Amino acid sequence: MTAMTDDTIPVTPRAIRDEMIAFAILTVLLLLVPLTGLYPFFVMQALCFALLACAFNLLIGYGGLLSFGHAMFLGTGGYVTAHAVKVWGFPPELGLLVGTAGAAALGAITGLVAIRRQGIYFAMITLALSQLMYFIYLQAPFTHGEDGIQGIPQGYLLGILDLSKPTVLYYVIVAGFLLGFLIIFRAINSPFGEVLKSIRENEQRAISLGYKTDQYKLLAFILSGTLAGLAGALKVFVVQNASLSDVEVGMSGEIVLMTLVGGLGTVYGPVIGAVIIVATQQYLAGFGSWVTVIQGSIFVACVLTFRRGIVGEIAHFFRRSL
Repeated sequence: MTAMTDDTIPVTPRAIRDEMIAFAILTVLLLLVPLTGLYPFFVMQALCFALLACAFNLLIGYGGLLSFGHAMFLGTGGYVTAHAVKVWGFPPELGLLVGTAGAAALGAITGLVAIRRQGIYFAMITLALSQLMYFIYLQAPFTHGEDGIQGIPQGYLLGILDLSKPTVLYYVIVAGFLLGFLIIFRAINSPFGEVLKSIRENEQRAISLGYKTDQYKLLAFILSGTLAGLAGALKVFVVQNASLSDVEVGMSGEIVLMTLVGGLGTVYGPVIGAVIIVATQQYLAGFGSWVTVIQGSIFVACVLTFRRGIVGEIAHFFRRSL
């Protein structure tokens, strides 16, 4: 809810009210998108990455834990869901549950290893674990290596909703995004979230107050990984494939970029950051490899001009919680 600055906005009923109003506006805008003529594929992709960035922001923005390996959760959710739906013949709802559960299990295993260290050591451990998962998925028979899992059937959600229809699929993705977003919102506005923020600010003091900080960090890591896996599972039904590009270290870098551009430690910053980055990839694809240069320029400009990120600067200017 608050940015990691010296002049953060305290948790108050007014701050929560501001965030709920913003959520209501966001929901209405998302529901109206099919009427605007916007390309639905772009919006669905942006929502999947927005949920991924929000999950990452929960870990670093509120827990102070920098992960360079969050792509492994995105990829795991995608691969498990794709395999469950295409090979095992699971319906979409079970595929989503299995993929999300797979990411949660991976979060528990890798979290137990990573939280043993702090700072840059924690970040490098997550990077190493992510690279390990990349090579596992490269060699594992069920992922089909560099070819990935292609032609994933979209099927019928709950036996009723035909996901092959763009409008139906869009609203399913919106529902999944809003569910994940509300889980994060509830977590950061709970006693659990307050303890996380105290760990971010001064872990030793939190320990002195009797909190078992390792347990809180592990729970935050698992929750973040689970929601990142949900984003990967949803993305499978949008792009109808699961590939190594979702597990590469470059993807983890994009997640960091989305969060920093939008606003680290803000509720809506990762959403805006994800939309901006996905938009540059979608609408500037004709520039080829120069898209990376453009993204880098945007990042540098935001760091130099908007120290708190785009949403963070807006929230600071109006003294509102966003």
